[in-house]
Amino acid sequence: MEQSLPKIILGFDYGLRQIGVAVGQGFTQQARELCVLKAQDGIPNWQQIENLLKEWQPEVIVVGLPLNMDGTPSEMSTRAEKFARRLHGRFRLPVYTHDERLTSFEAKGQYFKQGHKGDYHKSPVDALAAALIIESWLENYSSITERT
Repeated sequence: MEQSLPKIILGFDYGLRQIGVAVGQGFTQQARELCVLKAQDGIPNWQQIENLLKEWQPEVIVVGLPLNMDGTPSEMSTRAEKFARRLHGRFRLPVYTHDERLTSFEAKGQYFKQGHKGDYHKSPVDALAAALIIESWLENYSSITERT
């Protein structure tokens, strides 16, 4: 039996200094950038995340999993999984992790095509990377298992 796609998905591109956020729709299977949240050593302002969840009311959350290029876990993927578990524990929504290899690279390529000059501190690509993570997750939805 085929699973129906969630209506609204909130996605996160986890980082130690900033966390990109995007929103996606199951119906269109597209996502768009929302914002970049500041973090201190990977710890976000949880109130900002709660506000986003209240505003968008997603059915599921997707967190990018930064694996090594050979598919093995990295220190950052361990931290991203911990972030995913905390999201689930705090907000009681289904949280999935999804391989995010090369999403930041792809996001930078898209920005470059739009005339971006390469100063990613002033204009970060994290929210676009989060949108790409959601879209990739939606493409693979039928074979996905929940991570909590």
